[in-house]
Amino acid sequence: MKLAGLLGVALMGVMPGLAMAATTAGSVAPSPLYQEHCASCHGADRLGAMGPALLPQNLGRIKPEEVRQVIAEGRPATQMPGFADVLDAAQVDTLSDWVLSDPPVTPDWTLDDIRASQVVTQPLGSLDDSPEFDADPLNLFVVVETGDHHASVLDGDTFERLARFPTRFALHGGPKYSPDGRYVYFGSRDGWITKFDLYHFEVVAEVRAGINMRNIAVSADGLYVMAANTLPGNLVLFDAHELDPLRVYPAVDSEGHGSRVSAVYAAPPRHSFIAALKDVKEAWEIPWPVAPEPVVATGHMAEPLSDAGLPETDSFEVRRIPVPDYLDDFFFDPEYRRLIGASRGGSGAMVIDLNSGAKLADLPLSGMPHLGSGITWETGGRRVMAIPHLAKAEVSIIDMDDYSLVKTLHTDGPGFFMRSHANSRYAWTDVFFGPNRDRVHVIDKDRLEIVETLIPEPGKTSAHVEFDRNGETLLLSLWERDGAVIAYDADSLEEITRIPMDKPSGKYNVWNKTHYEEGTSH
Repeated sequence: MKLAGLLGVALMGVMPGLAMAATTAGSVAPSPLYQEHCASCHGADRLGAMGPALLPQNLGRIKPEEVRQVIAEGRPATQMPGFADVLDAAQVDTLSDWVLSDPPVTPDWTLDDIRASQVVTQPLGSLDDSPEFDADPLNLFVVVETGDHHASVLDGDTFERLARFPTRFALHGGPKYSPDGRYVYFGSRDGWITKFDLYHFEVVAEVRAGINMRNIAVSADGLYVMAANTLPGNLVLFDAHELDPLRVYPAVDSEGHGSRVSAVYAAPPRHSFIAALKDVKEAWEIPWPVAPEPVVATGHMAEPLSDAGLPETDSFEVRRIPVPDYLDDFFFDPEYRRLIGASRGGSGAMVIDLNSGAKLADLPLSGMPHLGSGITWETGGRRVMAIPHLAKAEVSIIDMDDYSLVKTLHTDGPGFFMRSHANSRYAWTDVFFGPNRDRVHVIDKDRLEIVETLIPEPGKTSAHVEFDRNGETLLLSLWERDGAVIAYDADSLEEITRIPMDKPSGKYNVWNKTHYEEGTSH
């Protein structure tokens, strides 16, 4: 195993000055209640850390009474606990008022700030094109260990740990790969993007895209990276080679109303990025230049759409798609022609035609559907979509042709992640929330029934499955500080081995992600 220590050097070299700049921008006289109960997750200056920034311009649609309710009761399906048992009503009001107060200087992160933060540690061409290991480079797993902010690289055939290295604090949104699988891009909640060379286990470049970042996306040709920020509310485009910033897109509607960005994803058949705005009823499409030959046309996706099938928009320009409600979470059909989106405060989900912008259907899904973890497969001559719910012990199965509800599976508690593979007869869903978080359900994809419930370690959280490139084995996280990644045979469901890890969360197989394999997330 090789320990990649260069990231630690890069972190020490660039973080202190930037942290000081951000602190100065958002500084305000501290509230003792905030420092005692909130600062560890949301930052001493409210600029965010593990949790989001707590500033008026970053709280968007949340009304003052809702802020008080969240402080007292917590927020479902998040790590935000309630404080009603330690704070009385007057203290909750005081804390709410302080969180909603304006700082003396509005924090910002400009294009000049982004450029100044960029650090290139391995210039383009400085590392050779041959991997330093014998493992299949397309069957590697990158595992995020949130306990001590590290990542591990596993050989997907032998489960040997090839490297373990420090990462930025609070990675979020899932790492993204270059199309050839050589590079992995990490995004952190506090705005950092890290490009890492998996052939040599070296950091290539880093840049800070914003103060609070939701996620990143990589274009299908591997030439561009897009970051979605909640503070400041914008999208930032980068050249993927050394993370040179190219353009900032302020998240504002046609009337100038600002917004946070819910998320951004690459839509390979459309050769574009698709983003949803959190506080404005719009989705955005931003095309990248069309490659002479398709780079990604594999896995479960159809051939790239012809130009005749796409709205005309110049490269890197925004096409606004009005939507009937805010989009906090969204999902695509396999051809990326339709967007299925939901609002946390809404009563269901809606289906939007990405070409015309028309709403095609409403999905009456209660229980806070987690569309970002939805998966699809074919059964009985039709394609179905399965969605776990963050606030309800259910998995909803939807017909992708007419968007009717096919079946509701009742689980042992609300879930967060679902995964499968085209070569597996099973889909897996966890029970992330509630007293039964140590359980994981196995669903027969033809019978549409739960056929097995596993308890890998009683009393310890089991979550997030990822298959190997062939769908023959899979990895499950024991999501604890003294946790592990557990390898299972995907057919017999027998445990193969355990690799000890420090609170492993997501695991990301290179083949599945670069080939947009059926059963994985975008």
